[in-house]
Amino acid sequence: MAMPCEQFAADLFSAIWLNTMPSVKMTQHLYRYFPILENRTITVPVGSVAEILCAINEIAPGFTDYVLDEQGALRRHVNLSINETMVIDKQTLSDRVPDDGTVYIFQALSGG
Repeated sequence: MAMPCEQFAADLFSAIWLNTMPSVKMTQHLYRYFPILENRTITVPVGSVAEILCAINEIAPGFTDYVLDEQGALRRHVNLSINETMVIDKQTLSDRVPDDGTVYIFQALSGG
């Protein structure tokens, strides 16, 4: 599934100009696969979760392949929240991220 990256450059310029960009935080295990994301503040243009993931993929190519399945849905082993609220739409990732929001990406835990 193609990510909505066509508007990325225009949205990024607008977000920088207006100084309104959500931040992204993730668990340490993702840095093993994407070391370019470690020890940096990740800020992205306002948009849907899909657009946020597209922006991260621009910084760390292959990121969306790791967190999304072949249909573009969130993989079962990945959880995402916007501020303290879990993402509802795990299929099309249409939940909107506010300009002051923080997206948290972390692994799903299971077991007993």
